[in-house]
Amino acid sequence: MVNDLITKFLEPVHLAKSSIKIEFKKRNTIIGIFVKSADYDDLKSKNFWRIVSEIHIPEWKKTNDNKLSKIFSGSEFTRLTLAKEK
Repeated sequence: MVNDLITKFLEPVHLAKSSIKIEFKKRNTIIGIFVKSADYDDLKSKNFWRIVSEIHIPEWKKTNDNKLSKIFSGSEFTRLTLAKEK
């Protein structure tokens, strides 16, 4: 996906707030939240996205520690949807 489509989906409603189901071309689907950190604009311009996976979300919400996130290439995304709440 191109970063314009990803940005349109995320901003302003879902960024760092909602769990997103992220489907990839060559890897398994994950659920996570897109994080807005100090390098957000720089990464976004290159179509890279900092994502906290579902397992680390509770801890990230308490600490906002970016070490819990990983950077993914938006060009590998095939689909973004709002994750169903458990």
